[in-house]
Amino acid sequence: MKSDGAGMGASAGSHPSFSSPWPHRWAVILACSTFPLLFIGGLVTSKGVGLAVPDWPTTFGYNMFLYPWSKMVGGIFYEHSHRLVASFVGLLTITLAFTFWFREPRPWLRWLGIAALALVIVQGVLGGLRVVLLEHTLAIVHAATAQIFFALTICLAIFTSADWRRGPDQPVKDSSGRLLRLCAITTGLIYAQIVFGAVLRHTGERLDAHLALAALVAIHVILIVMRVSRHHAAVAQLSRPALLLFVLLLAQVALGGVSYVAKFTTLWAVSFDAVVLVTTLHLAVGALMLAASVALTLRAYRLSAWPADDRQRKEVLTEQYSV
Repeated sequence: MKSDGAGMGASAGSHPSFSSPWPHRWAVILACSTFPLLFIGGLVTSKGVGLAVPDWPTTFGYNMFLYPWSKMVGGIFYEHSHRLVASFVGLLTITLAFTFWFREPRPWLRWLGIAALALVIVQGVLGGLRVVLLEHTLAIVHAATAQIFFALTICLAIFTSADWRRGPDQPVKDSSGRLLRLCAITTGLIYAQIVFGAVLRHTGERLDAHLALAALVAIHVILIVMRVSRHHAAVAQLSRPALLLFVLLLAQVALGGVSYVAKFTTLWAVSFDAVVLVTTLHLAVGALMLAASVALTLRAYRLSAWPADDRQRKEVLTEQYSV
């Protein structure tokens, strides 16, 4: 039996071998479809049209999928489009879960596909309850859960990739798991900043926490780039996502600065549509940063030089996650 990354072994049983490409294909399709959904959701929030359609799961009494296109005007267009794209992503997740269950040989990954399906159902219910109950808290939870789902789709795409299944040709040396730990902390900080960004977008509060976390994220991304460039510059699987993360950080800082000046000061008078575009792009780039950080964390984990002996492996894990 071939090891699949620190205990994530492949148990074929009655399931097919790794030959099927469909689990990976559906995972990539799902991840690529989830990102536009995040962008549309950001537009809905930025335009303040989250309640343009006052009922759920119907749309002004219509079956959601039969609502006339001629009536999709103004804020209704954005909110109803958000619902339709979300339904499409839900359908893709159902397809992915079934494909994983029947075509993926690794039991833990089959159950992770089921977890993705459960999460997308929860996300849909949260979105609907936010409309019915008129709760800002549910809107924030809905936004935060969307980012978790997007990160999960990235994980599924990586876990089903050929590189992950094959394993590292030459494991990298990561002294005491420092790079892995740094990447994991950075991922957590990026997600925390996204959550406080959702709080800021929906309530106008906690700008201080959002800015403080932005500074911490910037510091940690710079530390990642420095460590990768010094110790793993020749490893493309680490250097490329690290560089991508740094470029996204620069874009995010620029977008954040423009958003702050446009929304919270009178230094620059811009149109409402321009503010909507900048703030939505700010959200979208934040999601891409989370995806890049998740991918980098998983690659750092996969490429680590794990001892073959299980007892030694446990000792290394203890050392890595000890304070």
